Parts: sequence; C-alpha cells; structure tokens
Amino acid sequence: MESKLYVGNISWDATEDSLSELFSQYGEVISTKIITDNFSGKSKGFGFIEMGSQEEAEKAIEGLNETEFMGRPLKVSVAKPRRDNRDRNSRNRYSQRY
Repeated sequence: MESKLYVGNISWDATEDSLSELFSQYGEVISTKIITDNFSGKSKGFGFIEMGSQEEAEKAIEGLNETEFMGRPLKVSVAKPRRDNRDRNSRNRYSQRY
C-alpha cells in the first residue's frame, strides 16, 4: 500500500492547512494538495495527502473515510497512480486536421 491518499468530497471552505491538521491526528503529513480549477482557482472538491508511512495512511483511511468534515462526508482511499495524458492529445479531433 502507498502512503499517498486520495481525499474526495472536500468542502469548498477547506484549506490545505485544515486538511493537514485533520490528517495529522493519524501520523506525519508529508504534503497536502487540494486540486483547483486552472481558470477560476476554486477547489474541485478533491485532493491528495501524503502520509509518513503506509501504516499511518491505513490509520487515516480507517479513521477518516466517511467522516464528516466541514459539513461533508470525506471519501478517503489510496491514491491511484497518475495517468499519462500525453496520449490523449494525440487523439484530439483538432490535431488530426493539420
């Protein structure tokens, strides 16, 4: 199991600091990132937390999945590896015109 966690259904009012504080109850938080829209800068409602170890990540999942935080039940699970989106651009309908 990885120590990087996916956190979904994050309140729009949550900050990276507030998430770090919440997850630090279960161990060392290495990094916190709330994903934002490129144009508006507003939260997309999900993010990632990297814990200090796999054991701490497991504890955080057990302790926080489906737990209400700022009025919303969090979805906490192991983060999936990032997909390589470069291939997606090669299938773009506009790139085939030129």
